[in-house]
Amino acid sequence: MSPVTIRTATARGALLAPRSVAFSWLVSLCLFAVASAVCRAQERPPAPLESEAEFAEFQKLNAVMTFLRNRNSADYAVTSPNGIDESKYVQIGGIEQWITVRGQDRRNPVLLFLHGGPGDAVNPWGCAGFRSWLKRFTVVQWDQRGAGRTLGRNGADSASRISLERMVEDGIELSELLRKDLKKDKVVLLGHSWGSILGLYMAKARPAIFYAFVGTGQVADPAKNYNVAYADLLAKAKRLGGSAAIRELEGIGPPPYADGAGYAVQRKWSNRFEGADFFLSATLGLAFAAPGYGLGDVNDWIAGQGLSAAQLVPKTSVLTPEELGGEFALPVFVIQGAEDFTTPTGLAKRFVKSIRAPRKAFVEIERGGHFAVFMKPDAFLKELTAKVLPLTR
Repeated sequence: MSPVTIRTATARGALLAPRSVAFSWLVSLCLFAVASAVCRAQERPPAPLESEAEFAEFQKLNAVMTFLRNRNSADYAVTSPNGIDESKYVQIGGIEQWITVRGQDRRNPVLLFLHGGPGDAVNPWGCAGFRSWLKRFTVVQWDQRGAGRTLGRNGADSASRISLERMVEDGIELSELLRKDLKKDKVVLLGHSWGSILGLYMAKARPAIFYAFVGTGQVADPAKNYNVAYADLLAKAKRLGGSAAIRELEGIGPPPYADGAGYAVQRKWSNRFEGADFFLSATLGLAFAAPGYGLGDVNDWIAGQGLSAAQLVPKTSVLTPEELGGEFALPVFVIQGAEDFTTPTGLAKRFVKSIRAPRKAFVEIERGGHFAVFMKPDAFLKELTAKVLPLTR
């Protein structure tokens, strides 16, 4: 979740949530290079030797990516006799939206994952991200309205109709569809970052169709988010004796900032301290090599983050803890990285303490940050198995 947006110089000039400025630059450079090569491959005008050499290099790269996609398709395939592995568009909220449904045993409970961003669909690399979970859950990933393949199917105009209310309606409609098609009484709801906001509202709207809501990278108090994160980052830098971090953080001072530069510094050091730099870069490589994916899908994935943030961030950044929290009629769990400098762990812990629910718990993942659900998947699954799985029996 990103309470403030950053304008970054991307190839598309998109308005991006500050997931990672360095990541955005990397994406832009890669997409520009590959897209240029594709254009040359399609148009093939008379060209000097240098361009012919570049085209030959692209052909080599394309062959490698094709090999990786085919290998991953076989490697990530669900082959168990009672397994399920479906990728399809379904009709939700009057448009076709993309979902994947994967698990080793159809008898397992269904877990609907709500991606963050906004617009940061996990499907392009989710085969790898949730691989170890498929023995325990049937995992459903959804490219939300304005994100990923859903955006590609419906065009940019569909993103202009995004609202929190509309997204909640979409999520509930999908949950009902999953209950019917997979023959389940209820669904486990898990939301990351922006998805934790969406999940809270879905859980309040229709508690009877969910076993529990689980939040991670939990958004708890958008108004205080960046100020608390700044103080936590500076304290961490001083404990480590990191002169560069201290110098840059003290240089920008606490938020709010007049432009995106200050937030970019915060994102830089939150990703660095959480160890997320490698992970964020890896998601791009996984997206390029995802089974059945191509350059157009990756472009839609990137574009969706900017389009969705433009519509949703102004609305979510003014939400209060009272609007997010309060009374819940189902169990609520927050499983958070112990050092989350993006949606601060301290705020999430305070949020859980403030809410009322039939059952609730706050769990910290050691050495985990904002992306603990992906970077520490086995530790996260252990907590899901202990806290949530018994509720589904």
